[in-house]
Amino acid sequence: MLNEKIAKLINEQVNKELYSGYLYLDFANYYADEGLDGFAHWYEVQAQEERDHAMMMRRYLLDNGYRVTFDAIAKPDKTFSKHSEPLDAGFEHEKYVTSLINEIYSQAFVIKDFKTMQFLDWFIKEQGEEEKNADDMVKKYKMFGHDAKGLYALNQELAARVYTPSATGPAM
Repeated sequence: MLNEKIAKLINEQVNKELYSGYLYLDFANYYADEGLDGFAHWYEVQAQEERDHAMMMRRYLLDNGYRVTFDAIAKPDKTFSKHSEPLDAGFEHEKYVTSLINEIYSQAFVIKDFKTMQFLDWFIKEQGEEEKNADDMVKKYKMFGHDAKGLYALNQELAARVYTPSATGPAM
């Protein structure tokens, strides 16, 4: 049985992962409205990944005897006037999510919940990849996004992203 505090933190994270998906769909909407379908597609795939993360955590809780509860998903509150702004917001959001997962890990460490620590190892690695991808998006836009041909090429590159559900996922 999971420690109640750890279970509550993971349950909160399930809801935050669902919000992340919602946030990224909002970014996709912005880019779709701007005619940047590749950028929109990239964030649609990102939203699917966030949903997957929530489902993995939900399954972990259920498999460990904890009843999952859902909160209302907050409406994303950002408005954008430049194409770079969702990219910057995405990078900041990924750093925030990393801090949340690190906090759960830290609390699990304090009570020597090695099973949860092992489960979270995958998410810690995943967040490193998420931050790098978000940072790369910011850097690529800074290099190419202000030139019409560069923006077109970057949009084409992002349109080629393929959604691949995690086959490895965290050990449960």
